[in-house]
Amino acid sequence: MAKPNEPKKAPEANPQPTQRPNVKWDTTNLRSSYANFCNANSTREEVVLNFGVNKTWERGSQDALDIELNHRIVLSPFAAKRLSDLMQQLMKEYETRYGALPEK
Repeated sequence: MAKPNEPKKAPEANPQPTQRPNVKWDTTNLRSSYANFCNANSTREEVVLNFGVNKTWERGSQDALDIELNHRIVLSPFAAKRLSDLMQQLMKEYETRYGALPEK
């Protein structure tokens, strides 16, 4: 029994496990393409990723590279941060499976 001068305690809530919603993937308009080049830049409000193909086949010193840009993805900084975390986890799993990649 609570004493007259004691503050009442809030009833303890039984925390329910967080349930993730089911995601339905709509692949009706999904297109796949290959990229071996990626460029990124940002402003305060957005992060821009450009994807394309490096068409310069000769190795060694080049005066210029022939890059064909095919896709531009514009993200909010929050979505870019989530993408960064996802890519880091993916690469950690990849290197665990197949071995470490050289730094550059």
